[in-house]
Amino acid sequence: MDPIMQIVILIGAMIVFFFLGWVLNSRFGKSSLSSAEEKAKQLIADAEKEAKNIKREKLLEVKDEWYKKKVEFDNEVNQKRQKFINLEKQLAIREENTEKKLELVLQKEREYKRLEKELQVLKSNLEKKAQSIERIEKEQNVKLEKISGLTAEEAKNMLIENMVSEAQRDSTQMIKEIIDKAKADAKKEAQKIIVQSIQRTAADHSIETTVSVVQIQNDEMKGRIIGKEGRNIRAFESCTGVDVIVDDTPEAVILSSFDQFRREVARVALERLIADGRIHPARIEEVVDKVRQELEEEMVREGENTLMRLGLHNMHNELVRHIGKMKYRSSFGQNLLQHSIEVAYLTGIMAAELGMETTLAKRAGLLHDVGKTMDKSVEGPHALLGYDLAKRYKEHPIVVNAVGSHHEDIEMEHPIAALVQAADAISGARPGARREPLESYVKRLENLEALAKSFEGVAKTYAIQAGREVRVVVEHEKIDDLVADKLARDIAAKIENEMEYPGQIKVTVIREVRKISYAK
Repeated sequence: MDPIMQIVILIGAMIVFFFLGWVLNSRFGKSSLSSAEEKAKQLIADAEKEAKNIKREKLLEVKDEWYKKKVEFDNEVNQKRQKFINLEKQLAIREENTEKKLELVLQKEREYKRLEKELQVLKSNLEKKAQSIERIEKEQNVKLEKISGLTAEEAKNMLIENMVSEAQRDSTQMIKEIIDKAKADAKKEAQKIIVQSIQRTAADHSIETTVSVVQIQNDEMKGRIIGKEGRNIRAFESCTGVDVIVDDTPEAVILSSFDQFRREVARVALERLIADGRIHPARIEEVVDKVRQELEEEMVREGENTLMRLGLHNMHNELVRHIGKMKYRSSFGQNLLQHSIEVAYLTGIMAAELGMETTLAKRAGLLHDVGKTMDKSVEGPHALLGYDLAKRYKEHPIVVNAVGSHHEDIEMEHPIAALVQAADAISGARPGARREPLESYVKRLENLEALAKSFEGVAKTYAIQAGREVRVVVEHEKIDDLVADKLARDIAAKIENEMEYPGQIKVTVIREVRKISYAK
């Protein structure tokens, strides 16, 4: 509290006490007046003393507080003064460094000007020397023209021709070396991927035929199958579309048809009729219809099981049915479903080796021949039919393109399409996987030899190893070693563009030089 306020309070208290004394004096009389005055005086004296003490204490507190503030202010001033001194020192150092750098820059500038003058002198001397050299060169060219009898232009053209020939030989050699190295590296990597894929797949194939044999208990059953005046066998052939051959083969009836599904329906239906014993036209129609429905359902289950084996999902039901339908289709004697599964595995393995999407690769490999399951009334290449079918049922664009382009009917848009094509060739080219008619086989070999012989400088051609290799013998006078390497590439390119064949064909160019002498 402020000392002045305390003094005011004390004075107010004194007045109150004085008033009280006056009141008491007026009440109690003059007897107590003296005592009250004495008390009042004592109170006033005490109050004055207390006020002085309080004033002295407050002054001391104010002095202490002022001293503390003064010390803090002095410290702060000293810190700022020291900071300013440091900054002044730094600025002095920077200024000194700047002056040194400026002096260095000026020195370098003087050096550059001196060098520039020297360069101008050198440039002038070089120009003079260049003019002197040009004059001497012209004199030498005139002398050379007189000596050689050729003009400068003719000599220049001759030199250019020699350099072009030499550059062509060098470039051909370099191209050969680069191609050989690339072939070696690519062949090694491709062989590793393909061998791993084939080894991991190792699928078995059965060669399909056009006939099925149904075993019967005895030859008496043949008469019941034929029926009275042949009505049973006619009804059976009419319902199934399969030819029934009942001959002298003991305890066997042969079913013949190029349609494997019809033949399977006929086989199962005939076995059921034989087991049941009731063989007549009405029963035949009933059993055949029931077996056909069961096999249709079996096709769907087969398609679903195939997708489960390959780990594929979310495929349209109609495509699943077509996959199951592959079980009753063949391609060059190779079961279409087994072939497609093998292609799916091979494509998936190669895609995994190359870091591509394995699910799309398997899907494309499985569906690549789905066009072969279309009804024969729909015309067109099976690759394009499969392309339309996959596109219609919302397959992935990469899968659709791979299906349509695996025989190059359309352009390939993704590396997976090339993997499907390679896997298809691997599956079809394995020994025993497919059959080929003798006439088409011979014709293919003849075309291969004729194509290789169409090149200039080729003397003889031989197709060997069942058309897997063609050996080309060239005339050594017309074809040198470098041109022979180029000829092999050209023949291989022409075979790729103009022929259709499974697997790959090796082109071997042979250049042989024979020198003959006789001892007499």
